[in-house]
Amino acid sequence: MVFSSMLFLWIFLPLVLAAYYISPGKIRNGILVFFSLLFYAWGEPLYVFLMLFSVAVNFTGGILIEKYQTRKKKILVATLLINLGLLGYFKYFGTLTEAITGLFSADGIGTTLFQVALPIGISFYTFQALSYVIDVYRGEVPAQHNFWHMLLYISFFPQLIAGPIVKYRDIAAQITGRKETIRKFAAGIMRFCWGLGKKVLLANSFARVVDEIFKYGPYAVSRKALWLGAILYMMQIYYDFSGYSDMAIGLGKMFGFEFQENFNYPYTAGSVQEFWHRWHISLSSWFRDYVYIPLGGNRKGAACTYRNLLIVFFLTGMWHGAGIAFILWGLYHGLFLILERVWLGKKLEKLPGIVGWGYTVTAVFFGWILFRAENISLFFTYVRNMFVAHGGTILLSAYLDSKMIFLIVMGVLFAGVLQKIYEKVRVHSAGKIPANGMVTVPRMIACMVIFWLSVAALVNNSYNPFIYFRF
Repeated sequence: MVFSSMLFLWIFLPLVLAAYYISPGKIRNGILVFFSLLFYAWGEPLYVFLMLFSVAVNFTGGILIEKYQTRKKKILVATLLINLGLLGYFKYFGTLTEAITGLFSADGIGTTLFQVALPIGISFYTFQALSYVIDVYRGEVPAQHNFWHMLLYISFFPQLIAGPIVKYRDIAAQITGRKETIRKFAAGIMRFCWGLGKKVLLANSFARVVDEIFKYGPYAVSRKALWLGAILYMMQIYYDFSGYSDMAIGLGKMFGFEFQENFNYPYTAGSVQEFWHRWHISLSSWFRDYVYIPLGGNRKGAACTYRNLLIVFFLTGMWHGAGIAFILWGLYHGLFLILERVWLGKKLEKLPGIVGWGYTVTAVFFGWILFRAENISLFFTYVRNMFVAHGGTILLSAYLDSKMIFLIVMGVLFAGVLQKIYEKVRVHSAGKIPANGMVTVPRMIACMVIFWLSVAALVNNSYNPFIYFRF
């Protein structure tokens, strides 16, 4: 079940909202747990038990860490090994066996000996669980002694399968003491509708073209069309993932929760470092808090800092998948961060802001081609054919019509351009213009228009997957 489906919009969401708000406060968390498990079991009827096992392991681990202080390190290590072992088996075992068999096959092409289905959301809920037991170990939060509260933290359906990755310390108080208000509920509806529009009206439209261009490949598609495919993918992944995050944050507000922002207009960044402060913020902050800083961060000299950055971005690539393209994509970004620390960052500070922006967009743009490519050979061929004539017969005109031009313009404007203009105008209005995100009647009307346009698009099209579901 996905947020942008008729089943969710017209059946699941109305049912859970009705059940939640007609129930007494004491059982509302139970209502959310029940519907969250139903939500996950709808697509993963078997793997819901895997998630329950993960919750039980981390619930028990937290209590034992708190109780047995002299042995808490051993308990933490055991809990981490179980979590990472499950994640590693389901996410990487198939790719690993394929690579190993490829080494010994005559043609160098591997076969997967055991096909292991990837449980939806395992990377997200595993990282949430890890943050909990690590924070208990550090003494930053007390262990949770109510299993149902722990289950709600891990399984809450808005952020269960594609984030944001919510740290326990950021939400623990909300599990037992949140306050639902009409204004917060209205803000949640607005945020959800905005995210739905980003996903359905923009990301899905871009995805159909991107998938077709990558399906035909860099030899069949003309040079200009290859550029279009790469540009649209850059827009698709942003609107797909940020749209999901907007919907998740909006749904959380409907039930009184406040989740961390996951995107802050990353394509307006003036450096790759700033890009990562704005892109998938919950993942970046997770690696900062639980990997980068414990390794020493930037406190032990330049060499250690560069090493730590490479480790973090190697793991960032691995988090997305075991494929070599993901790992190289992570290291690619890590190298840019090192370059910026060595000398490039200081150079950019002395240049006009548009230079830093152009450099960042270019670096991120080619990184997304690597991310989207199935292998390194495809990446290099795709990039090469973007610059040289190669006889591709599928032309730009096959994809670039007036509707697509309009969508591209909208994609560029809403990726941060309009928001920056709005904030500048608001600052000079002496408070007469409301801040971005505030509930107003015109904004509610605009969101309702976006909602019905999205519903109409869903009725007419069946293409609706979220990119980050496979991570």
